[in-house]
Amino acid sequence: MRNTAKITTTVLAVGALALGLTACGNEDAKTGADADPSKPIVIAASSVPHAEILGFVKDNLAAREDLKLEVKEFADYVTPNTATQSGEVAGNFFQHKPYLDDFNKKNGTTIVPVATVHLEPLGLYSNKVDKLADLKDGATVALPNDTTNEARALKLLERNGLIKLKADAGNSATPKDIAANPKKLTFKELEAAAVPRALDDVDAAVINGNYAVQTKLSPKNDSLALESAENNPYGNFLAVKEGGEKDPRIEKLAKLLTSPEVKKFIEDKYDGSVIPAF
Repeated sequence: MRNTAKITTTVLAVGALALGLTACGNEDAKTGADADPSKPIVIAASSVPHAEILGFVKDNLAAREDLKLEVKEFADYVTPNTATQSGEVAGNFFQHKPYLDDFNKKNGTTIVPVATVHLEPLGLYSNKVDKLADLKDGATVALPNDTTNEARALKLLERNGLIKLKADAGNSATPKDIAANPKKLTFKELEAAAVPRALDDVDAAVINGNYAVQTKLSPKNDSLALESAENNPYGNFLAVKEGGEKDPRIEKLAKLLTSPEVKKFIEDKYDGSVIPAF
């Protein structure tokens, strides 16, 4: 019994120490109204244009709000949200509302938008034809395979007369929801970041604006078809785990991201390929 008691006491002590260390770690990553405004804030972002916009804020605007900003770049559309939910980062900047709604629903996460910054028009591109009318019957078109961006891509094709979707096809539409396909197009569904690399292997590809810019494609000049910015629900925003919007550092960052200086930076740097949404 004495040995058991000693072992139990030791286990409890080790457990208490582990909990104490965990608590200390969580204290450093704390967000919300009780976050320490003097500590750096880490934001996850896609490299282009999100990290570039944050970099402009960090280098040119953050000091005036006494904000210490760190940017952590990710190449996918999943990790920034899981890192935000876990507290590894204080927030992220890479996504639009339909994508976030779908992600939260599927993953049980509680991430919320804070400030909408810009729109990246989705476009149809080709290395094989110069005009939409030249796309051949039976052509293969690459699409991003995440739920909302695939539906968004199909709606772009529909608006340009290439397909017709079923009346009830919503923000989760897939090629199975195509009601009419007069050109008998076939579709290659790929992870969004991989779509630009497939351009030489397909007849055309619907590419997210950030990946188009990243691969030196100009949505304004190179696309066969491009989304309109008018009444577009796909603006990209700063997002945090619910409660994090009360973090004074997030409030400062949201203010800077929607400042006249950032608007001018976006307009000057991206020449219509990325559009301010505030």
